[in-house]
Amino acid sequence: MSALEIFSPAKLNLFLAVTGRRADGFHELVSVVAPVMWGDTLTVVVRVENRRPRAGRREVGGKGRSPREEFSLECDDPAVPRDGTNLVLRAAELFRAATGWDRGARFVLTKRIPMGAGLGGGSSNGAMALRALNRLAGELLAPAALADLAGRLGSDCALFLHSGPVVMRGRGERVEPLPESGAARLRGRRVLIFKPSFGVATPWAYGRLAESAPGSYLPAPEAEARLVAWLADGDAVAEKLLFNNMESVAFAKFIALPALLERLHERFGVTARMSGSGSACFALLNADSPVAEITAAIREAWGASALVVGAQLQ
Repeated sequence: MSALEIFSPAKLNLFLAVTGRRADGFHELVSVVAPVMWGDTLTVVVRVENRRPRAGRREVGGKGRSPREEFSLECDDPAVPRDGTNLVLRAAELFRAATGWDRGARFVLTKRIPMGAGLGGGSSNGAMALRALNRLAGELLAPAALADLAGRLGSDCALFLHSGPVVMRGRGERVEPLPESGAARLRGRRVLIFKPSFGVATPWAYGRLAESAPGSYLPAPEAEARLVAWLADGDAVAEKLLFNNMESVAFAKFIALPALLERLHERFGVTARMSGSGSACFALLNADSPVAEITAAIREAWGASALVVGAQLQ
C-alpha cells in the first residue's frame, strides 16, 4: 500500500475543567471529549522513489535529501501553514525519529474544521498523520507506542486515536475511554456546531485564565466528583454533564458568544456550550429540535459567514 485516505474528525469538549497551572506552564485539566462525525480528510501518498540514502550510501553530489524535502503538505485552505509548524509535518518527523522509517510522503489536507475554534482540527490532523504513516509503514508501532507519540506531539492529539468519548487528564496526554455507562448516553447524539467569523487563540485564553487565578480554576477533586456523580446517575441526561470553565475568559471579551447561547436557550430550550477555548460552540439536539429555526437564529446573530454544521457524536 502506497497511499491512504483517512478521516480526521473534529472534537467537542462536553466537560472541561481546567484545574490549575503546572510549573512547566501547561495547565492541568479533567475533560470529557467526544470526536464527531464531521471533519477534515487527509490523504497520504508514500514517495517510494524518494527514499533517503541508507547508511554508507550517498546521493550524487554527496548530499542526502533533508526530511523537509521528503515530507510535503498541500491544503485547500491558504490560511493553514505548510511549514514545520504544522502538526502534520511535525508528526511525520516524530514518526521517522521513532521508527527509522526512511520513506517520504506527500500529505494532501482537505480542510473543513476552522482554526481558532476549539474543535481540535490541527491536533486531529497530526494524530491522523501518525495513524496513516503507521499503517503505510506496516504497523511499526503498537497502539500504546503510537499513543505515546501522539501525546508528545500535542496535548489534544492522543484523544483522536480513540473512536468514542474519552476522559482526558494531565495536560491532555492521559486519555482513557469514558466508561460505557456514560458513553452510551453520548454516542450518536445529534449536535449542532456553530462558530462566528472570529477565532480565539488558545495561548491567549489560557494566559487570561492564569491571570485570573485561582478563582477561575475548578479544583481537581471537585471536577472528578462532578464526573463521578454524573456517571453514577444512570438517569442523568447528557446536558447535565456540560461544563466549561474557560467560558468565563472568552465570554468576558467576546460578548457575542454568551449573548447567542442565552438567546438559543430562551427561544428553543437547547443547552449550548463553548468547546475548548472557543470560539466554536455547540448545542445538543433532540429529535424535535427545530434545526432550521436554530440555524436561522445563529445566522441572524452572527451573520451569513458563521459556520453552522450538524453532526453526531462518535
